[in-house]
Amino acid sequence: AFTDLFYKPDDETLTQTLFQTSEQKHILKNQQRCLEQQTEMRVQLLQDLQDFFRKKSEIETEYSRNLEKLAERFMAKTRSTKDHQQYKKDQNLLSPVNCWYLLLNQVRRESKDHATLSDLYLNNVISRLTHISEDSARLLKRSKEIIFQLQEDLMKLLNELYTVMKTYHMYHVETISAETKLREAERQEGRVKGLSGTGGGVEPVFGLRIEERHQRRNAARKMEKMREKRKAKYSENKLKTLKARNEYLLTLEATNASVFKYYIHDLPDIIDCCDLGYHSSLSRALRTYLSAELSLEASRRAGLEVLEGAVEGLDPARDRQRLLGLYPTAFCPPLRFSFQAHMGDAVTQIASQPQLQAELTLRLTQLQTRLASLKIENEEVKKTWGATLTTLQDMTVLEDFDVSHSFTHSPSSESVKSSVSDGYLNKPSLAKKRANQQETELFYFTVRELQYSFSLGGA
Repeated sequence: AFTDLFYKPDDETLTQTLFQTSEQKHILKNQQRCLEQQTEMRVQLLQDLQDFFRKKSEIETEYSRNLEKLAERFMAKTRSTKDHQQYKKDQNLLSPVNCWYLLLNQVRRESKDHATLSDLYLNNVISRLTHISEDSARLLKRSKEIIFQLQEDLMKLLNELYTVMKTYHMYHVETISAETKLREAERQEGRVKGLSGTGGGVEPVFGLRIEERHQRRNAARKMEKMREKRKAKYSENKLKTLKARNEYLLTLEATNASVFKYYIHDLPDIIDCCDLGYHSSLSRALRTYLSAELSLEASRRAGLEVLEGAVEGLDPARDRQRLLGLYPTAFCPPLRFSFQAHMGDAVTQIASQPQLQAELTLRLTQLQTRLASLKIENEEVKKTWGATLTTLQDMTVLEDFDVSHSFTHSPSSESVKSSVSDGYLNKPSLAKKRANQQETELFYFTVRELQYSFSLGGA
């Protein structure tokens, strides 16, 4: 009953250690599942990226085809025109026609670029993502083999720790039990010696028979032998306990060091093994996407800059000269009308006779007066025409073409809608502007007609 007091707490300690070992085994299994789930999430992410770029490739291909059809449709209309022949010959075109050709070329350029972008997505980016997925599965398999071996070794250490601890507890209990028995034997030996009088004292009982005294001495010798035997057993168990304790402490230190190494060094290394090349490979795949998109943007920007140069080169004066040069027979001034003499009349200048002198003088005076009046009126009309032309030009050169604010990305889509409605497409404002422009144009042509009437019919 006394030794049971020592067994009970040891059993609880063993149970607790066994539970801790089992719990650790469960945690180790969870670590493998966590690595598997992490890889599954990565593979799923890579699969989603592949599906995304595959769909985007289809969209880019379809967009490329539509752009090509659009450009081809209008290019086919212009191939038979004189402008196209002139464009193929020396590209000396009217500036609006040049803008039109550059616009069509830009559409064809964008068509080719989007076809290239589709090909890059399909045959480059998706291939990279596929390789990353394959690498992740392969690295997981290899990492699981390593972590399984490490966990096996760790579990061996934990089981060994449990074994040496159990051995230490067992020997310690046996030592306590041997010590208890030794103390009991010493107590009984002392009591027997006291009764037999062998302790060097006075015989406690007189008158005992010799035989009885002999029996007591034999009992005392037996108790002494039993004490020596139990003392030897106690010393033996105590030595076993000492060795078992030392072994337990050494194994405990080694196990703690191994557990620390596993969690602090081995596990991060294994996670790094699973991650080996994942982030850098994914970075290269996404950078391929960025490079393709930025190159598309750069190509588009280069084409638009050419078109922008042509737009800035829209020049009515040069176009007027080109138009006159393209149709010389239609716009070339005719030969001067010559005096057609009748029936041999050789006089080709105004002749004055005395009877016509007064009439010619009066005619000259009237013409001079009329010319002076027309000159004044023409100057007034010219000023009005110039002011009207300036007003009309100001209406047509308004910088209302900047729509960059419509592409400002903000959390609220209402800001985009309001920015568009407040711009050129604001219907009330647009209608008012166009009405003013048409009214100014009508006044401008009225003034021009009046000016032409002075030059043609004034005399």
